[in-house]
Amino acid sequence: MRVLFVCLGNICRSPTAEGVLRELARREAPGLLAEVDSAGTADYHVGEAPDPRTCRVAAARGYELWGLRARQVARADFERFDLLLAMDRANLQELQRLAPAVHRDRAQLFLPYAGHSTIAEVPDPYYGDEAGFLRVLELVEEGARGLIARLRDQAG
Repeated sequence: MRVLFVCLGNICRSPTAEGVLRELARREAPGLLAEVDSAGTADYHVGEAPDPRTCRVAAARGYELWGLRARQVARADFERFDLLLAMDRANLQELQRLAPAVHRDRAQLFLPYAGHSTIAEVPDPYYGDEAGFLRVLELVEEGARGLIARLRDQAG
C-alpha cells in the first residue's frame, strides 16, 4: 500500500502524518508493507524542512521529522499512490481538482480513519502556538493507528 499525506505547505500536518505512520507501522505492525510520503497542494515551502515546532513536538514522542523535505503534489502521485489523504476539506477539494477522473477516489480525508464522528479535519497549526502542534500530533496518531488497522484488515 502506498500512502501520500497532503496538507497545504507540507511543513506541519502532512510531514507529521508521514513520520508518525512510518514509525507506528515499524513499531506496531512490522509486517505491514507500506510506502509513505507527504506533499503540499501549494508550492510555498518546496525543499524546506518541516516547521521547527512540528519537529520538536514530534521528537518528544519519538518521531524523527528533521530529514523530511517539502514538495508539491504532482499529477504522477495519483498513479503512484493508492491513497492520497488530505488533512482538511480544502486540500481534499484541491486533490480532487488535480486528480485524473479514473483516480479521483484515491483522494480522501485522513482523519475519518481515526474513527471520530465529530472531527473530520486536522487543523492547521501554523499560525498558532505549540499547543496546536501537539493537538495535530495527537489527532495524527489516532488517524495513523486507525489507518494501520484498516491496512492490516485489507492485507488479510
